[in-house]
Amino acid sequence: MPCNSPEPLTHAGLSRSRWASRLQFAVLGVLIGTWGAHIPSLKAHHTLSEGSLSGVLLAAALGAVSSLFTAGRVIGHLGARRTAAVAAALGGGRLGCLLELQGLPALLLVAWVLGACMCLFDVALNTEGAALERLGGRPFMSHLHGMFSVGGMLGAGAVAALLAAGVAPRAQFWALGLGVALVALWAARGMLPDEGRATVGTPQSSAQAHFVWPRGQLLVIGLLILAGMTAEGAMYDWCVLYLHQELAQPQAQAALGYAVFSASMAASRFAGAALRARYDERTLLRCGAGLAAGAMAVVLLSAHPVVAWVGFALVGAGLAPVAPILFSAATRVPGVSPAAAIASVTSVGYSGFMLGPPLIGALATASSLTWALGVVVLAAALLAGGAGKVAPKA
Repeated sequence: MPCNSPEPLTHAGLSRSRWASRLQFAVLGVLIGTWGAHIPSLKAHHTLSEGSLSGVLLAAALGAVSSLFTAGRVIGHLGARRTAAVAAALGGGRLGCLLELQGLPALLLVAWVLGACMCLFDVALNTEGAALERLGGRPFMSHLHGMFSVGGMLGAGAVAALLAAGVAPRAQFWALGLGVALVALWAARGMLPDEGRATVGTPQSSAQAHFVWPRGQLLVIGLLILAGMTAEGAMYDWCVLYLHQELAQPQAQAALGYAVFSASMAASRFAGAALRARYDERTLLRCGAGLAAGAMAVVLLSAHPVVAWVGFALVGAGLAPVAPILFSAATRVPGVSPAAAIASVTSVGYSGFMLGPPLIGALATASSLTWALGVVVLAAALLAGGAGKVAPKA
């Protein structure tokens, strides 16, 4: 063995890295949950119409998509641990700036940077999770994504509690943003070192994954991910505003809608590995998407807050298996490396975050937010209809 070969990680070191990654995924959830729960604050503070608000959400989505194409290079240069720390610190700082700016152009720029930071943080953490799976020899990603949903629930819950206590949104943005940055910087110290990553056959250079254009089965999977992310992104960005604006709920109560959605997603994701071991993935995908479509239709037709909270929980449970199942299916496409397959379908899927905000904003401007959120029903129904196109596990 060459003298510069890294020492294998100990069991204690691996356990420490797993806990650090759990915490980091929760931190990412808190960051996104705070953003989502405060959409009404953003709209009110800057006196935005639905159309202008959809432009801000589109700027954040464009930032996320643009960083997706450079994330591999950044992670290859800095490593996942340092990339996560930098992205979280910048994202937390940008969160604090959202209510400090004057004028739509400045707000659009900050939203773009925030979206880029959140996506870069996300990619770095998923890179870490993939390395931990290879090193540990067992599935771990579903659990990590469950921690992300827990973080989203905690972020939205914190916003609801602080609003109920009379804490101004501006102070909340700074407190939660700086808290996210500090916790992420501390947790990054426990993530896998670059040397540890190299011992499991994933050297730094592999972070610069090759990209293949989606076609055939990859295109089908990418389009299904697009449908799932359109529905999920719409819930993240618009469910609180729906409760606050359409159902006349105080913002502190409306923020709980986001928390309920995230909590249900977390519970479903923690159970995901056991369900996937017992049931056919296509059946799980079809039933979950059908549940999400039906539940959201009932929410919009009833226009009742209690029904909305229950419905949001069912939508979260139904959409939770989408990402783990479809990303796993992409890695099974023959003739394409797993890294290239994931990069390919993600490039299509993230378009859902880019298309959803302006589409819903335009529909809300033309009719109402209630009608616009029918996009969630349609996207979930398309996902359920296309589930049979996914190749089964061997």
